[in-house]
Amino acid sequence: MQRILGLVALVATVLAGGMAAAQDSLADHQLALQISDNDPQKMTTVLNVAANVTRHYESQGETVDVRVVAFNAGLHMLREDTSPVLERLQSFGASMPNVTFAACGNTITGMTKKEGKAPPVVTIAEHVPAGVVDLMTLNEAGWTVIRP
Repeated sequence: MQRILGLVALVATVLAGGMAAAQDSLADHQLALQISDNDPQKMTTVLNVAANVTRHYESQGETVDVRVVAFNAGLHMLREDTSPVLERLQSFGASMPNVTFAACGNTITGMTKKEGKAPPVVTIAEHVPAGVVDLMTLNEAGWTVIRP
């Protein structure tokens, strides 16, 4: 019974977190980008898409919120010790405030168990309980979800 109650609490937390992100957006457009592979080229592509979409809509006089959701091996993108795009991530924090990053708590838990310590995640990344659920919640709230 305790396990079921714990699961219910986790689902409620995940839904509340994802819905908060979805409801916070007052932008004309909302884009969620998935990164789930430890592939430097895909990580670069995700950042390129975020920057290109931002520039496009800004040139049209419109706003866009972009959320990059990292889970599974894609979490390496947001790790301070293994990210091949760390410098670029840090510049995104200052130059593109419309782009946010979410780190999957399930993946962090798995990496912590495997490595014996919590992976160092960049400070600009929000921790969400489950990356996939975050993407689902955003999609259900009308965000466009893309896996470049």
